[in-house]
Amino acid sequence: MRKRIVFAAMVLMFLLGLSPLAVADPVIQRGIDAFTTPADGSTYYDFAQRPIPAGFFCNSSKAFAGRVVLKGLPLETKVPGQLRGADTIIERLDDAVFNAKGTAATRIQFRALSLVSIAPIKTSCGAFHVYVSLGGPQQVTAMSIHRTREGGGSFVAPLAIDARLTFVSVKPPQNKGARKLELTGKVTFPPKPMPWSLATDPTAGLDSVVVDTNGDLKPDTRLPGTSNFAPGRSSGMDKGSCCPECHESGGEMHCYIPYTCYVGVMEDCGPIV
Repeated sequence: MRKRIVFAAMVLMFLLGLSPLAVADPVIQRGIDAFTTPADGSTYYDFAQRPIPAGFFCNSSKAFAGRVVLKGLPLETKVPGQLRGADTIIERLDDAVFNAKGTAATRIQFRALSLVSIAPIKTSCGAFHVYVSLGGPQQVTAMSIHRTREGGGSFVAPLAIDARLTFVSVKPPQNKGARKLELTGKVTFPPKPMPWSLATDPTAGLDSVVVDTNGDLKPDTRLPGTSNFAPGRSSGMDKGSCCPECHESGGEMHCYIPYTCYVGVMEDCGPIV
């Protein structure tokens, strides 16, 4: 009798055009993914193609066409330390349901970003720290998630950032009414395959968090917690092992470590399939 039931189920799946693997696919629940940007020189903003114009830092400053190397500055949260030092948050806006081919779709959006220059930039008007945060509401892009093995696979998504760069003098200005030095820039990192796996350890996740989303160092927006999606780790990898996520577009690069990974334990993941 049991064999007949199993056979009938297989026939039904065949008639529906489904595979046993597709039927077993879970729903990737909406939520946030948090990341930490290492201070290893891999993240930078290059002004070579779009120099800062002369006179920006002071009347006598020359055009700046250098590269600013960045590192993460932990995001401020209502509950101190809740993000464990994370400086970047991307939100998956929809539940992603896998189809018969093992593909699911959702929308993503940058929700928080906090970077600072590893060293001040030098100009004829003095030295300046550079802070990078989000510049207002962010664009929404599409993520495609592919399940290629039990409990994981790869995902691809372009990342669109509207950034605000704030320049703060190392030496406080004598004039308290001095103008604020800010620039805005748009960067869209093209999609590239990255690994993912199902998050099975509930203790490694995050509850909803109130976080600073506009770079003023004051927590202002409540975001949902993490879900059952663990970016950067292939299924079967050790719990402490991850693939670094690096995205490049022209003169900008951002590399970061997923929240669920142990910082410093990274792997060369090779081609992602």
